[in-house]
Amino acid sequence: MFTGIIETMGTTLGVRTAGAGTRMTIRADKDLAASKIGDSIAVNGACLTAVEISGSVFTVDVSPETLARSTLGTAKAGGRVNLERAMRLSDRLDGHLVSGHIDGQGKITYIKDFGTILVIGFAVEEMLSRYMIKKGSVAVDGISLTINACDAAGFEVTAIPHTAKITTLGIKKIGDHVNIETDIIGKYVEKFIAGKSADKADAVEKSGIDMEMLAKTGFL
Repeated sequence: MFTGIIETMGTTLGVRTAGAGTRMTIRADKDLAASKIGDSIAVNGACLTAVEISGSVFTVDVSPETLARSTLGTAKAGGRVNLERAMRLSDRLDGHLVSGHIDGQGKITYIKDFGTILVIGFAVEEMLSRYMIKKGSVAVDGISLTINACDAAGFEVTAIPHTAKITTLGIKKIGDHVNIETDIIGKYVEKFIAGKSADKADAVEKSGIDMEMLAKTGFL
C-alpha cells in the first residue's frame, strides 16, 4: 500500500522488452540505499517490484496488464516519473490509501495557473468517474489529490506549489495522459451492495416467487 505522497521524482534510463512485458530501469533523484530487491515502488502510481537496485538506480518488470492500463505502456528513456516506496505501518497516512493498481488513464483538458496554485482538469471514462465524488480522493500518476468538482466526463483538482515542484504535475501539458487510481473504498462499497442485491435476487428465484406467480394469485 502507498499514501500518494510522492517521495521523489526519477528519470527513466531504459525500457526494453522482457517476454510479454517490459523491463524498466530508473534513476531516482534521491538515494534508495535503504531499499532492497523485492521492495515495492510506485512508479507514476503503478506498484512495481524492484528486481535490481544499486544506490539510486533500480530496475522493475512491468506486466502486460499494467502496460495495457497505464501510461507505462508508452514509457521512453528520458521520461520523468513520480516515485513512492511502500508505506510502513508506522507511517502517518498524509494522503489516502493507494493500492498502486491503476484503474485506467485520464487526459489533461485544461491547466489554469493562478500563480500560487494550479487548477487542472482531466477527462476520464465513466467507468472511472463513477467512483469519484466532490472532496473525495483520487491518485493521479500516484499523487494523492482532492477532487474539486467532477461529473461523468471528468474531474478537477488543485495542486499547490509544493506538489507542482516535487512531482511531474509541474511539467505536464494539456493533452498529456496520466494514470488514474480511484478511491478503493468506493469500489468495495459498490461490490458489497452489488453482492447484497444479487443475494436477494437469488433468494427470490429459489423461492419461486416472480411477477407471473404474483399475477396468477391475484397480487397484481
